[in-house]
Amino acid sequence: MVRESVERDHARVVIIDSLNGYLNAMPQTNFLTAQLHELLSYLNNQGVATFFTVAQNGLIGSNMSSPVDASYLADSVVLLRYFELAGSVHKAISVLKKRTGAHEGAIRQLWFDSKGVHLSEPLLQLRGVLSGVPVEVATASEHRGRVESEGHAG
Repeated sequence: MVRESVERDHARVVIIDSLNGYLNAMPQTNFLTAQLHELLSYLNNQGVATFFTVAQNGLIGSNMSSPVDASYLADSVVLLRYFELAGSVHKAISVLKKRTGAHEGAIRQLWFDSKGVHLSEPLLQLRGVLSGVPVEVATASEHRGRVESEGHAG
């Protein structure tokens, strides 16, 4: 079906949502990685941009796992995570891998509303966002202010 869409219909983008479903549809899962590699090589040679999602097991926390690790096949890996902060669930986005060129390593909050897609400034005041349960950390200026107010030399 993919080859037909590319060769006959001139598809320029292929989206597999999700690799979990693709994995479940495979009769022999030990061939999934080889088949994905062949599919992505074919699509790349045809000039087709390919996107796929992988749902992780678990919603929040460090015990999340993926049914398949296809990150080595990807040119870029974008991680979308939920995290809890002050009793609310939030979404975070970060770029884990970009094969060519530099990329930002910051983690940012992501949200959607009637005006579109929004990203916060980097979440520099939080540590542990990717674990799902971040803690607030003092910024350098806050730390300096506390040290000075306590009468310690900085």
